[in-house]
Amino acid sequence: MSKKKRKAGPKKKKKALEKGKKQPLDMKLMERLLREKPTGEKNTALRKAQELIDDAWEIVDPGERAKMALDALRISRDCVDAFVILAQDVAATDKQAGEFYRMGVEQGEKALGEKYFSDNAGHFWGLHETRPYMRARVGLAQCLWQEGQRDECIEHCREMLKLNPGDNQGIRYLLMPYLLEKGRDGEARELMIQYGNEPSASWSYSAVLLAFRKEGASADSNGLLDRAIKVNPHVPDFLLGRKKMPEELPGFYSPHEESEAVFYVSGNESAWKKTSGALDWLKRCEGQE
Repeated sequence: MSKKKRKAGPKKKKKALEKGKKQPLDMKLMERLLREKPTGEKNTALRKAQELIDDAWEIVDPGERAKMALDALRISRDCVDAFVILAQDVAATDKQAGEFYRMGVEQGEKALGEKYFSDNAGHFWGLHETRPYMRARVGLAQCLWQEGQRDECIEHCREMLKLNPGDNQGIRYLLMPYLLEKGRDGEARELMIQYGNEPSASWSYSAVLLAFRKEGASADSNGLLDRAIKVNPHVPDFLLGRKKMPEELPGFYSPHEESEAVFYVSGNESAWKKTSGALDWLKRCEGQE
């Protein structure tokens, strides 16, 4: 059975990263680090910093990872993955994490340069040097959503898909529920057309919700629901509360299984609840009344 990772992010290696206590960091120290004049040749420094970060991803202890991230920034302020680690291991709130991610995005844009973006838009992820930037940007987008800055979040997601329409990071699975929750159904339909009729819970049930919002309980929406249930029959159980959502998301999901349903509902439950009559209709179709 195929398994899919939970979300885009730094590749986990042999030792899985574990949760630990957040390590406090004085933001004034960050400001000083970014003001300091780096020593040595720029590309060589960045390469050395990135090698340190590659080692850091192997470390289980978040405090040690954070220390290595700071050391990497002392070598090169352009080491965007260092900001990603600080966002994950130091920040105590979404706002603080967003600040670290934004620093990483800004430093990445400076390091790559405007011409690099215009020359390579369309196949960004295929260039390894872009990946830290893309990791930081998706982290920033998610923090912005949690902080209520949702239009800016959506804009970041759309720009990332322009840079990398192949969507190796799965940005479309973030953007779709964001658009649905904001009621931007036209854009959601365009996104669905862009990426085709894929057999995933995310796409299948999003198509159902879009059809119900447009037509109500129609032959089209009923037919799409039948097809979605064949793709993943577990989603209605979680949407309707017949099964309890876990406190934490699993590390990966398997297509057509409960784990995929958990991921879908965790990001899309709010859009269903905001759609008048949608859950009642789903319940009737499930024969539960």
